[in-house]
Amino acid sequence: MTFIRLVNFEVWLINFKHLEKPQFTALGGRGNMRPMETPTAHDKNADQIAYWNGANGQRWTDRQAEQDVLLAPVSRALIDRAAAKAGDRIIDVGCGCGATSIAFAEKAAPVGFVLGVDISGPMLSRARQLAPKGLPVDFVQADATVYPFDPQSFDLVVSRFGVMFFAEPAISFANLRRALRPSGRVTFACWREPRENPWMMAPLQAVYQHVPKLPPQGPEDPGPFAFASEERVHRILGEAGYKGIGMEPVGLSFDISIGRGLEAAVQGALQIGPSSRALDGHPPDIRAAAAESVRELLTPFVRGDSVPLAGSIWIVTARGS
Repeated sequence: MTFIRLVNFEVWLINFKHLEKPQFTALGGRGNMRPMETPTAHDKNADQIAYWNGANGQRWTDRQAEQDVLLAPVSRALIDRAAAKAGDRIIDVGCGCGATSIAFAEKAAPVGFVLGVDISGPMLSRARQLAPKGLPVDFVQADATVYPFDPQSFDLVVSRFGVMFFAEPAISFANLRRALRPSGRVTFACWREPRENPWMMAPLQAVYQHVPKLPPQGPEDPGPFAFASEERVHRILGEAGYKGIGMEPVGLSFDISIGRGLEAAVQGALQIGPSSRALDGHPPDIRAAAAESVRELLTPFVRGDSVPLAGSIWIVTARGS
């Protein structure tokens, strides 16, 4: 429980990052859009909106290519379990820079459609740049908790780490369920317990040799491990009206160097994730000392140009009715 409270403060956020300009509501497919007059958000998401539309949102956007490689094992597992097919209409919640939206659009083409939803303006700008022309995918800058999706118009809701940050998750999932057709379903990836994810936790413990620990967070506060509990996920989805809820544990290996060697692994651990959050605001000498501790920690795990560490996710599935 202590680990969960410590790390929940870190914002592995790929969903709650919000609105900058009036956006659009999908009405039936690519090119069939209308402007939203007043973009809205859940009133408890203001801090995340500011975070993901400021310097931190840009920092994640700048690491888009590296993060897509790092999280590729998760994307493959999600895409496999979701089993999207040609013609499907799909919502991708917390789509970030668009990697999963693009992958699902390739599955849904030529007559299906993917709507990527995120609150980060910088990340969505990158997603629009990366999406191939002609692919049936559009992106909207919005809070999925309150966004007015067309009722009963989608076959599938998917997410790669975009749903653990809902301030009111049962309300958020209920809104998404209303967008699903009677045969619709949801498939998403979320992190299991911190102890199952040393690829995140081990560098953080090395950093803690030099800086105070992050403030504790409640076990149900939004954060990367907020959906680690099977009981909580079942309760949330049940309250939102979903049926046939299943949770599959999937063990994975994450090369935190993304094939670029030890120094890249050290820099990656310090730039994104809980270690980065713990080091925010500390002077260069502290950061250098922390980097050396992380380097010492990771050295035994080096395998050629890779630095693989273990991790684990849930793949959650459910029916809308």
